[in-house]
Formats: sequence, structure tokens, C-alpha cells
Amino acid sequence: MSSLTNGHFNSPTYGALTLINVRQKVLEFIERAPDYQYRLVIGTDSQPKNGHGVDFVTAIVIHRVGYGGIYFWKRIIDKKTYVLRSRIYQEAALSLACADEVLALLKDDGITKYDVEIHVDIGSIGETKEMINEVVGMVRSSGFLVKTKPYSYGASKVADRHT
Repeated sequence: MSSLTNGHFNSPTYGALTLINVRQKVLEFIERAPDYQYRLVIGTDSQPKNGHGVDFVTAIVIHRVGYGGIYFWKRIIDKKTYVLRSRIYQEAALSLACADEVLALLKDDGITKYDVEIHVDIGSIGETKEMINEVVGMVRSSGFLVKTKPYSYGASKVADRHT
């Protein structure tokens, strides 16, 4: 699997962008309305590809709370076969790796771990309910806030739209 900085992110608004360009668009979005509250959300969703690996999509969402937002997404296709548990852990790991890379780019702009939410595509209902404590603990131990379904729109709505 490749690093998220290789290749490009996609945006319904801006098209294909490098991660450096994503940083620029995030900062421009915030600068247009600096008095609002913002959330930087990162989430990953995945979908098995008929025995031909797994399609992982990671989304970066900048949410102007109460007033919409913009997002960017990146697809990584892994040829490896995953069981559900491994796939969920890989989703969380990809989100954490993306968050680290995004924060490295935004640290000089005043954005810290406290401004980032990691959204995981698990909830208290369904096949993944037994994994909630483990995955939430994994994300929290990395220093990030974590949201699960039904509040994890970064993974379960935005990234899911592109898997």
C-alpha cells in the first residue's frame, strides 16, 4: 500500500489535487469565514472487490460547523484479501496515517491533534459492534478524538460515497 502523499486526492469542487494543494484549499476555506468553528475530519471506508482485493477510500473533510464544508478523497486498492476485522483495523490505520500527514502539513498553520476527529465506520449495531472498544482505543491512544456510527459521517457517508 502506498503512502497517501503519493498520487492525488480528488475533490468534487476542485478536481485532482496533491496533498499540498489540499492544504491550500483547506486554508482558503477557513480564511473565507475565519469566525466560524471548524472540524477537520478524517475517515476511511472500504469495500471488498469480488475476490480481487479491497478498495479503501480515505476522506479529508473540513466542516464549517452549521454551514457545510468541503472534502477530498483518495482511493487505495490493496490486492490483499482481508477478513472484516483486519479490514476495519486497516481503515483506522489509514485514517491515522492520513491524519499524521495532514497535521505535519498544517502544524505551522495552527492546526493540532485537538482540531482533528477520526471517524471510524463501526457502530453499536451490526457485525463490527464487538470491535468498538478496540478500535476506539486504538484511535484515542494515538491522541485523536474518535467518532463512531451514527456520528462518523467522514467514514460512513463521505468516504463510503466513493467506495
